[in-house]
Amino acid sequence: MIIREYNSKDIEEIAALFYDTVHEICSRDYTKGQLDAWASMDMDRDAWDHSFLKHYTLVAVKDGMISGFGDMDNTGYLDRLYVHKDYQGQGVATALCDRLEAGFPDGTVTTHASITARPFFESRGYRVLKEQQVERKGVILTNYVMKKD
Repeated sequence: MIIREYNSKDIEEIAALFYDTVHEICSRDYTKGQLDAWASMDMDRDAWDHSFLKHYTLVAVKDGMISGFGDMDNTGYLDRLYVHKDYQGQGVATALCDRLEAGFPDGTVTTHASITARPFFESRGYRVLKEQQVERKGVILTNYVMKKD
């Protein structure tokens, strides 16, 4: 597996990975309506690209395809961390998270973790500060504000 910095050419592959992963992997924790609100086919790719370029954004490449991606802003907020549905449990998230956290060595890292992702972050030493309800396209989803010192 290769971990490299994000390039704008990655956005289409990342958009497909995001949609497919949310809809397949998170379906045990969220309803179809929640999944559709969270990850739609019409995501704003320009906004995501702009955000990725502004943040420290990494992609994992395995078998010639993007197997995962993650990004962190300059405050230590780990914004997104997703692993391709076919590469779950193969160390992709761990490798990405290790590199993202290493890029922010002087402070606290926070994230808003889904129900699905919460155990992964807890296994890395993050603790839940609070459960929250967030609205996406008029639909309420539960996630957790988590922190690692």
